[in-house]
Amino acid sequence: MDTTTVAALSVLILVAALLYSSVGHAGASGYLAAMALFNVAPEVMKPAALALNVLVAAIATFKFSRAGCFSWRLFWPFAVTSIPFAFLGGLISLPTSIYKPIVGAVLLYAAVGLFFRTRRESPTSLTPPAMWVALIFGVVIGLLSGLTGVGGGIFLSPLLLMMGWAEMKQTAGVSAAFILVNSIAGLSGLVSSIGLVPRSIAFWGAAALVGGWIGAGYGSRRLASVTLRRLLSIVLVIAGLKMIFV
Repeated sequence: MDTTTVAALSVLILVAALLYSSVGHAGASGYLAAMALFNVAPEVMKPAALALNVLVAAIATFKFSRAGCFSWRLFWPFAVTSIPFAFLGGLISLPTSIYKPIVGAVLLYAAVGLFFRTRRESPTSLTPPAMWVALIFGVVIGLLSGLTGVGGGIFLSPLLLMMGWAEMKQTAGVSAAFILVNSIAGLSGLVSSIGLVPRSIAFWGAAALVGGWIGAGYGSRRLASVTLRRLLSIVLVIAGLKMIFV
C-alpha cells in the first residue's frame, strides 16, 4: 500500500471516527466504507475495522459514561447474548462473493439510519424493553457484528430510538459500551487473521484515536449536527453500492 493511499485512508478514518464517536458509535461502517473506496482486500477490512472500533469505542464509552449517559440496566440484556455470538461471527470466514454484498447492505443500512434517525431523537415517553426481547435482539445483533466486522451500534441505536427504549444521549452511551464489548469479542474470533492487517494500521489507529477523542468529547456535551451525519450517509451509500455491484 503506497504512502498516498495510507495518508488518504488515515484522513478518512479520522473524519469517520470524529463523526461517529460524537453519537456514541465507533465508526466501523465508516472505516469499511473508506477501505472499500480504496479497494482494500476483504480479508483485511474485517480485522482492521474491529481493531479501530475497539480504540474509538473505549474512548466513547469513557466520555459518555463520565457525562452520565450510560444505563447498565438497558445495556446488559443486549450485551450478555451479543458477546458470544459476536465471537462466533468472528470465527466465520465468509467468501468474498458473500462478504462484500453483506458489508454493502450494512453500509446502506447505516446510511439510512444516519440520514433519518434525527427525527426520532426525542421520543415522548420511554419504556425499557422486556428482558427476553433484549436478549433475542442481542443474539441477532451480535452475530451480524461478528460476521461483518462492525460493533453493532448501527443496529442497536436506531432500534433503541425507534422503539422508544432510550433517549438520544442515553442511546449514545449504551451503544458505545455495546460496540466496545462486541468489537473485542469479534476481534477475539479473528485472532488468526490479525497477521493480515498491514503495518499502516498504526497510522490508522492514531487517526482514529484523535478523531474519537474529539468527537466523543463533543458528542457527550452536544450532539453532532444533522448536516454532517447526512453528508456521511452519502459516503456510505456510495461505498455500499460499490461493495455490492463492483
